[in-house]
Amino acid sequence: MDIARKDLGEVNDLGAIDALLAVKGASLIDIGCASGAQDRELVAKGASVLGVEPDPIQAEKNRKAEPTPGLRFVEARAQSLPAESASADGVFFFRSLHHVPVAEMDAALKEAARVLKPGGFLFVVEPGMTGTHFPVMRPFHDETAVRKAAEAALARTAPGLFEGAEYFLYTQHPRYKDFESFVARITGQTFNAIERHQVETAEVRALFEQGRTREGDYAFAQPMLLNLYRGPKQG
Repeated sequence: MDIARKDLGEVNDLGAIDALLAVKGASLIDIGCASGAQDRELVAKGASVLGVEPDPIQAEKNRKAEPTPGLRFVEARAQSLPAESASADGVFFFRSLHHVPVAEMDAALKEAARVLKPGGFLFVVEPGMTGTHFPVMRPFHDETAVRKAAEAALARTAPGLFEGAEYFLYTQHPRYKDFESFVARITGQTFNAIERHQVETAEVRALFEQGRTREGDYAFAQPMLLNLYRGPKQG
């Protein structure tokens, strides 16, 4: 789906947030928070954060992690957030909307709008399917269909939920020391359950080798598509 996007350049997720939002004093919800590393950064900037993680394995790790003042973890789904209506200043989906079951993506967006205060924002980042990182991943983890479904859900549902929308693009460069570190990172994600034998193939190795840098490690380009919605419609 072709949308005119303002390019934020080469920034990480927090850099994109800093470019567009002031989070000090804000009450935030991060849906699909994983280990909550980014949530701790947001808390350090003065926000309070509810980290929502549906994966039971990661959610259990979060419960056992050292507490961070201002950060609370819960195990829950995007379609049923444990938060009161109009209670949050902002909601984030960082590469997580496409992990919601396709039939429930619209419900997840409506749920995000429900928990937002008047004037609140919804910040949705989805990985683009161009760049050099996606082709390396596709042989063993092809997310084409679910990413397209997430884009379609946003186009179909979000305009009816919010007063305004802005669209952005930024680029990240995943970097790996070697192929083994790539395999270890990919197979260490409990929410995807990818096994080593799926990654260690001649095809993937050949694609990975195309990312070799002059320094001898490996780097790839990953575009990020950012949709920023403001002002949930009332009623």
